[in-house]
Amino acid sequence: MKKKLIKILEKIIANLAKLTIRLYKPKIIGISGSVGKTSTKIAVATVLSKKFKTRFSYKNLNTELGLSLTILGDWLEKDLILVSRKTPSGEKIIQKLFFWIKVIFKSIWQIVFKNKKYPQCLVLEYGADKPGDMRYLLNIAKPEIAVITAIGEIPAHVEFYKGPEEVALEESGLIVNLPSYSYAILNYDDETVMNVKHRTRAHLLTFGFNNGADIQIINFENKVENNKPLGIVFKIKYENNIVPVRIFGAFGKTHAYAAAAACAVGLACGMNLIEICESLENYSPEEGRANLVKGIKDSLIIDDSYNASFLSMKAGLDLLNSLPAKRKIAVLGDMLEIGKYSIFAHENIGKIAAKVCDILITVGPRAKFIAKGAKEAGLKQKNILSFDTVEEAQEQIIQLIKPGDLILLKASHAVGLHELVKFLKSFEK
Repeated sequence: MKKKLIKILEKIIANLAKLTIRLYKPKIIGISGSVGKTSTKIAVATVLSKKFKTRFSYKNLNTELGLSLTILGDWLEKDLILVSRKTPSGEKIIQKLFFWIKVIFKSIWQIVFKNKKYPQCLVLEYGADKPGDMRYLLNIAKPEIAVITAIGEIPAHVEFYKGPEEVALEESGLIVNLPSYSYAILNYDDETVMNVKHRTRAHLLTFGFNNGADIQIINFENKVENNKPLGIVFKIKYENNIVPVRIFGAFGKTHAYAAAAACAVGLACGMNLIEICESLENYSPEEGRANLVKGIKDSLIIDDSYNASFLSMKAGLDLLNSLPAKRKIAVLGDMLEIGKYSIFAHENIGKIAAKVCDILITVGPRAKFIAKGAKEAGLKQKNILSFDTVEEAQEQIIQLIKPGDLILLKASHAVGLHELVKFLKSFEK
């Protein structure tokens, strides 16, 4: 009965979203990929907001209800939390009921009486966790411009697919039916992404670090002054133009990729490269996505705890490697939903970690294979600690930290490393 009611609600909300799009005709920018969707979404919205009235989806609300909610209105964060993973099914049922009633009535009102403040651009995140998801979401809202961020050799959620190629096929559904006058924006550095470029008739724009990308990132640097990391600086090269970009408070190549994708979207929307790059100075990543925060005992924490895949785990370790510190500590947890690739992926992350960190701490049963890989790659056993849960690890990690340490925290969301971050953060001003 409960599942049936949810399906009815999804259908009502989806139909209201489709009617809203038909009435207001916003320019829709769709973003898909296994890694980097949320950061790219925020970067794109930051750029477009310079010139257009823009709305983007809240955090990772990229499923049927989340996509429709973004189309239908700006909602309070406390209400959106009710329908996010932060509020488990079966909790706060009355509050949820009142919220959905509010959504339905407000949506009907703006269909009947035109809302003059409705956005010109919608930046929507399309989550394809399992086969068929993309088709369902595209039935609600078809983008005019589409971005595929990164998929990699072992994509997130590959457990629910036959392999990476099938994941790429699902994600590429976003670009298949784009009109010929529109733009498909692809990550040039990701071979799996570039293998689907033939599936679109739209204009192709590529972004990345490698030579050959239309929007190329050059001279990238994690900016450090007096041993204090400040942010990232790089240049965007497009045709014969080179424009500098400075983003303080963000670290790692992941955010440079997001910025380059946003440049491509801005160009596709008629903006010039200078105003695009200037607007990127206002870009700020969401919590848990390679944020650098002050830690206890005068340490620094790379809070990359929101989620993890093989590709993003490698990016996190690359960031740890690139920043200065007296000691480098990696706290790495399970990478979930990668199925038959699990042992291989975890062991290989361990081999990378062995070359980067002084101390490795693993959390979760799968992450013990990270420890195994690190030991095989030469990291001494005395510098490897393994725990089953965050609760078990917490006290020993706190005791282990020393002044000047740089600590990376990275795992799939269900592992709960975001809770550990709260204990390791310094609340001194």
